[in-house]
Amino acid sequence: MGLFPEWTWIVGLFIGAAIGSFLNVVIYRMPRGMSLSEPKHSFCPSCKTRLTIPDLFPLLSWLVLRGRCRHCRNPIPARYFFVELLNGGLWAALWYQHLIIGQDPLQFVGLALFISALVAAIYIDLRYFIIPDEVNAAMLVIGLLLGAAKWFQVGQPAPFLAAVAGAAVGVGALWGIAFLGRLLFGKDAMGHGDIKMARGIGAVLLPSAALMSFAAAVVLGAVLGIVQVLARRFTSAPSDPGDEDGDPMDEPPETIGSLLKCGVGYLFAVDVLGLLVPKVYQSWFGEDPYAVELAEEDPPVSWTMIPFGPYLAGGAIALALAEPWFRGLVAAYWRFATGGLG
Repeated sequence: MGLFPEWTWIVGLFIGAAIGSFLNVVIYRMPRGMSLSEPKHSFCPSCKTRLTIPDLFPLLSWLVLRGRCRHCRNPIPARYFFVELLNGGLWAALWYQHLIIGQDPLQFVGLALFISALVAAIYIDLRYFIIPDEVNAAMLVIGLLLGAAKWFQVGQPAPFLAAVAGAAVGVGALWGIAFLGRLLFGKDAMGHGDIKMARGIGAVLLPSAALMSFAAAVVLGAVLGIVQVLARRFTSAPSDPGDEDGDPMDEPPETIGSLLKCGVGYLFAVDVLGLLVPKVYQSWFGEDPYAVELAEEDPPVSWTMIPFGPYLAGGAIALALAEPWFRGLVAAYWRFATGGLG
């Protein structure tokens, strides 16, 4: 018997949709280097008019206004509705799992906040090919706080130590790919934002589930990436800042020394500390964490370029929702591969 009756999943849906409304603010402002607190009010992206409750009611406002601003009548992107719907649906699923079927409000809160951060990362990375440091730092902090809360709950440090180990596994797995790609092929094989995201995923999901989520991300990337490349190939005209085929000019790959130093920094969360003390960030990484380059509305990237972050986030969401199913799948594969031994 859970904590709440079955019908209360709709409460999770509404709260998640309301959080999704805030995520839309994050997705719009953060890549543009805008403050999340100034201006304090939401505004129409077209006419900049301050929005009030009739404009901001989760899900319903966009539908009732037919996707248009109530003031200037300019279209409001469908992304605003779908972020609220996606986040609301995910919160409803977690609500059902942990508060209706189960009795674990702590796990619900941790996973719900974590998944919301992933939703923001997906939309930002798909649109601008970046994952803000603040979003990645939030995932790590959520994982460590969840581990610390469980430590207090059970009276043993194992949950917190598992979160720390998961963060280390996340950095090691994705940084290892970046390092081997640079060493063997002389190219940048993994974005730094992806490495930091994997650290947060590991802290929340813990080591074994994080590794399963990375495997799921590879499968998602292999299948959906082909579709994404083909769609972009036939719907986008080549842009010029680059060669004859419209591909952007290749930048020189990161030096191995820089990759090593950054990997150590991510392992010890120097980048997270640097968000609180910018001088630490500047000293270690050689740049100001808040000197944000404004994201371009249409980044000049090759049509073959696929951001891995959304697939990494998708794999993590899948494990957060269906970890027992994935463990059963791995166990079944192991029995098949070993002929039933062990």
